[in-house]
Amino acid sequence: MSLLGNTFRFGSMTLVSRILGFVRDIVLARWFGATAATDAFFVAFKIPNFLRRLFAEGSFSLAFVPVLAEYRERGDHAALKSLIDATTGSLLAVLLLITGLGMLFAPWVIRLFAPGFIDQPEQFALASDLLRITFPYLLFIALTALAGGILNTLGRFALPALTPALLNVSLIVAAVVFSQRFEEPVKALAWGVLMAGILQLAVQLPALARHGVLPLPKPGFAHPGVRRIMKLMLPTLFGSSVAQVSLLLDTLIASLLIAGSISWLYYADRLMEFPLGLFGVALSTVILPTLAGLHTAGRQRDFRATLEWALLLGVAIGVPSAVGLAVLAEPLMVTLFQYGAFDEQAVRMAALALSAYCLGLPAFIGVKILAPAYFSRQDARTPVRIAVTALAVNMLLNLLFVLLIVQHLSGGDFSAGLLATLAAHPGAHVGLALASSMSAWLNAVLLWRNLRAPGLAPSLPGIQLARVLAACGGMALVVLAIMPGTEQMLGFDLLRRVVWLGCGVAAGAAIFALLMLALGARPAQFARPVEPPA
Repeated sequence: MSLLGNTFRFGSMTLVSRILGFVRDIVLARWFGATAATDAFFVAFKIPNFLRRLFAEGSFSLAFVPVLAEYRERGDHAALKSLIDATTGSLLAVLLLITGLGMLFAPWVIRLFAPGFIDQPEQFALASDLLRITFPYLLFIALTALAGGILNTLGRFALPALTPALLNVSLIVAAVVFSQRFEEPVKALAWGVLMAGILQLAVQLPALARHGVLPLPKPGFAHPGVRRIMKLMLPTLFGSSVAQVSLLLDTLIASLLIAGSISWLYYADRLMEFPLGLFGVALSTVILPTLAGLHTAGRQRDFRATLEWALLLGVAIGVPSAVGLAVLAEPLMVTLFQYGAFDEQAVRMAALALSAYCLGLPAFIGVKILAPAYFSRQDARTPVRIAVTALAVNMLLNLLFVLLIVQHLSGGDFSAGLLATLAAHPGAHVGLALASSMSAWLNAVLLWRNLRAPGLAPSLPGIQLARVLAACGGMALVVLAIMPGTEQMLGFDLLRRVVWLGCGVAAGAAIFALLMLALGARPAQFARPVEPPA
């Protein structure tokens, strides 16, 4: 098994989903723009999506995969199948309860996560209705994550990576075909989310059946493997998904800001998530079962070597991605989204948020790489302490940065009241993106530092980091020199926008690669150092 090969296979499948995701966002921007209604939908979508990442892809997967990998190492298929059946049944029972409560108490959930909607009765009612439709998505997508974890442990990465594309297809169809059939068009998107959850689960079931691991749900909370998973899950609820908690806190505060702030952050986050999902999540997903196997086999030197390889690859990809996105922030927004209801102000506001997110992109990728070093060893306490610290700092920075920006924009005039002043000045949302980036760096640094005691902290050769930074500097200068200004691009038609953006991306990538080669970097330096256990 090749880790590098699996990473690129996972990444290539994710690329298909991300491209469709861009098409989806272009469609949403063109059909719906950035309005109070889209803010309501994005909140209703973010809540089950947040719970999915926190519980299903975060806490549950990071607890489930190491235990499943250990059972697989024993070579007892009956025991493996028993664990899968008991885990599926237990997870399904919990999901049914959570889904029912979420739908029943939808207005109270909206009050919790978007308190700014309370003073807007129509927006609040719409968000509550949308949440009742989208909340069952959590049930189906959590079971999809379970299926993906099983397939990943068996060394099958392509299908789980491609499955999220169905969400994008579903939302595109909902917007283009069905939105005009609803009195409130945005409700079509909510139904599209629910249908996507059903489809994503359905497509993975045949693959599980072919491998003889199709779950037969049997609630088994007393099963030894399930009890170990539950024990690991409790502390990882925070430790695995600090970035997601931060983004949800952003939504809460953004609901108090000027209308459109949530949507601006959403579109910026979508672009930042492209390299994070393509490379960060791919590396995290591929190395987790490998690290678990190396730990079980007692190969600690190879464990550290695997982390160092992943970190080196993450830096070589994450840093230029961050620089490129920041330099091309406005051209990207113009080319991808500035059509129909998505106006020039939305372009500038979303681009500012993207630039702030880019400051933390390497750290977000670093967290994805370093966190599996703990979960693969079934150590959940350390990431929890780190997560709580980073989350507390993020909350403080959210308030600090937003207030400082609003004070600057308003000239220090809060005579209309704090909430009214917050809601009157576009641009304060940038403080939320900046706070998320700073807390991500704190999270990554603390994760790395706490790996030093067991001798597992990965090191990064200074020469490699210097090469990457120097090549990124040259890339940024070239791209800035050749790209037209935003005002010019706003006057271009779609074809010219695409051509210019394509030239900027291609030139940046070529310059970065050439400078890396000129500075002494070679592809072999990024090769996998050791092979994982069979």
